[in-house]
Amino acid sequence: MPDYSHYEYLTLTMDDGVATITLNRPERRNAAHDPMHREMELIFREAGEDDEIRAIVVTGAGEAFCAGGDAESMDTGEFDPKGPRIPFNGVRRLVNHILDVEQPIIGAINGDAAGLGASLALLCDVTYAAEDARIGDTHVKMGLVAGDGGAVIWPMLVGMSRAKQYLFTGDWVSGTEAERIGLVNHALPKDEVLPAATAFARRMANSAPMALRWTKYSMNKLIRDQVNLALDTSMFLEAATMETEDLQEAARAFLEKRQPKFTGN
Repeated sequence: MPDYSHYEYLTLTMDDGVATITLNRPERRNAAHDPMHREMELIFREAGEDDEIRAIVVTGAGEAFCAGGDAESMDTGEFDPKGPRIPFNGVRRLVNHILDVEQPIIGAINGDAAGLGASLALLCDVTYAAEDARIGDTHVKMGLVAGDGGAVIWPMLVGMSRAKQYLFTGDWVSGTEAERIGLVNHALPKDEVLPAATAFARRMANSAPMALRWTKYSMNKLIRDQVNLALDTSMFLEAATMETEDLQEAARAFLEKRQPKFTGN
């Protein structure tokens, strides 16, 4: 079994074949800055290759699941559009490494999941969400193209028209509403989310491993086709919008707690 103790912003605990990966940056609502993003890319590859792991649960420490991407320049409260940011290839690696994991991945969405955090949650195979958790792809609201996998996975879960509504607006979906529209599998009181996700992971760990993994592999080929079709385009265009005045205006408006005034520049 690999040594997972070197991870600084993630933890992996094992219990009889069930691994629980916890996003562990609660002081930033588990937002993924560059070092944490690199750890996420690596841990899914390592866990997927770990023969002792039969199922995986993914959850967040503290009140949130994952508040999305968090550029290092935002840690000081200052916004610099040319500052450090998660590289394009890093997002592609993360998405592909998640899809490459042969074991079932169960999402325990204990709190808010935004942007990259929403994509991470929704790329899990089966999802349990807190009823009061909020899930949203807030890229467009911030003047960015909806990259990070949102343009891929939302239409596959809720249909194209509904996905466009939520990605265009950046509106939040509660856990309860997410269950109703098929965005997640189950919505539960917050304190029941992790136990329910872990119980399902235990059931999967006791299933016939080859039959389960190859069924997942067959179904993930459908998702991978959509990744190959749309991810590179959405990430390239997101990178282009990172240089816009609209993004700077959105960041200023966020810090000043007001509505942004977009100009299309």
